[in-house]
Amino acid sequence: MDGFSAEEIFTKENGFAYNDFIILPGYIDFAPDDVLLESSLTRNIRIKNPMISSPMDTVTESKMAIALALQGGLGIVHYNNTIEEQAAEVRKVKRFENGFINDPIVLAPGNTLADIDAIKEKYGFSGIPITENGKLNSLLVGIVTNRDVDFETDRSKKLVDVMTTDLVTAKKGISLNQANQILKNSKKGKLPIVDDKGRLIALMSRKDLLKNREYPLASKDPDKQLMVGAALSTRDESMDRLAALVDAGVDVVVVDAAQGNSIYEVDMIKYIKKKYPEIEVVGGNVVTEEQCEILIKAGADALRIGMGPGSICTTQTTMAVGRAQATAVYRTARYARKHSIPVIADGGISTIGHIAKALSLGASVVMMGSMFAGTNEAPGEYFYENGVRLKKYRGMASQEALDAGGAKRYFAEDSKIKVVQGVSGAVLDKGSMFEYVPYLVQGLKHSLQDMGARDITTMHERLYSGKLRFELRSPSAQLEGGVHDMYSYKEPKYM
Repeated sequence: MDGFSAEEIFTKENGFAYNDFIILPGYIDFAPDDVLLESSLTRNIRIKNPMISSPMDTVTESKMAIALALQGGLGIVHYNNTIEEQAAEVRKVKRFENGFINDPIVLAPGNTLADIDAIKEKYGFSGIPITENGKLNSLLVGIVTNRDVDFETDRSKKLVDVMTTDLVTAKKGISLNQANQILKNSKKGKLPIVDDKGRLIALMSRKDLLKNREYPLASKDPDKQLMVGAALSTRDESMDRLAALVDAGVDVVVVDAAQGNSIYEVDMIKYIKKKYPEIEVVGGNVVTEEQCEILIKAGADALRIGMGPGSICTTQTTMAVGRAQATAVYRTARYARKHSIPVIADGGISTIGHIAKALSLGASVVMMGSMFAGTNEAPGEYFYENGVRLKKYRGMASQEALDAGGAKRYFAEDSKIKVVQGVSGAVLDKGSMFEYVPYLVQGLKHSLQDMGARDITTMHERLYSGKLRFELRSPSAQLEGGVHDMYSYKEPKYM
């Protein structure tokens, strides 16, 4: 056979990154849309889209987790926050699928149209309930929608002068189906949910109901709620954090350590599996077979692979410890497969091709940070630099993140001197996850088609049988494989 098997390439003395090799084409007898991307996230959780978000404070909170879960992936909420704040983010995701918005943005009669404009600019919607004091659990007095404000020229006008007061509401305790029927009959876009005293406690949106119907591949638990994960450290504080996360409904927890082969992580995994056996646990980060063995024996339901390949990570340079990511994924996935444990490729992914390569080497799922950091759903505000719209992105071992609590991940929380292993920077605006993820998914389907694999399971079978063929690339070959010899060209929206 032409080319080489993964075994022949990735078990030699050199470590390889994703750009160091190429996958040879297979035989095509199916269309891209025939490709199925369903894969195992953990021992007992399968998702339709093998993409999850990194638990970084500039990547994943509830909005990111909701967007990914709706599209068949899953978000892992970061822990650079208080226990209450992290649990609240998880709870928002779990409650989303109920159809009720339990923490709607609320304004007061004294707010102005300019406040509505600011909300629309930031969040993309303008249907806002108005209560007496501008807070939830206060008397509902009106609602402001686009039809109330679109043709008003004076943006300093108070909402009390434009809001709709003839309201259709529903009482607390109403079922999703009943509320849905009221929305259909009233032909309204929003349905405020009030208690017996007329105080606003939630909101229902026709747009969200339609959105739920538009995402048949959504990652849902047995109760039909969106699935969500959360990170925690190996510190004792994480036991209280874990209890709050379980109470909030978390489906999977990631024990988030830069070097996961430690007695602290082993003890944490054992504690979680004993205390909450129903919760799936991802152990990591690891890069060797020996590390995998230890965490699998401790009870890990999946392994997170990567030490230093992230775009904002300097661990390999600073600490001289880690492993080239492609080699790490292949070696760990090959070992974990013997124990029916999926591996998650974490780091080093900046293109659709990298996603495909990680999966081709045995990963069941890829975890991404920088790829998602520039989207609308990532935490933080956009800013402009030299006319380019950007969003802040920082490594969890950057100075800023360490100061905010990220040192827990590096066993450095109590250290007087904290050694930085990452940087802070910015990434380009990528727009909405609801446009970006479908693009990534379609590109990945085309990649599997070129390999001749209808699904990830088939691709893995071909990998381990030696039928999936690879070839190393020289620096010249890598240059040849990208854009070259052009006077100028326009980059596509998504690279």
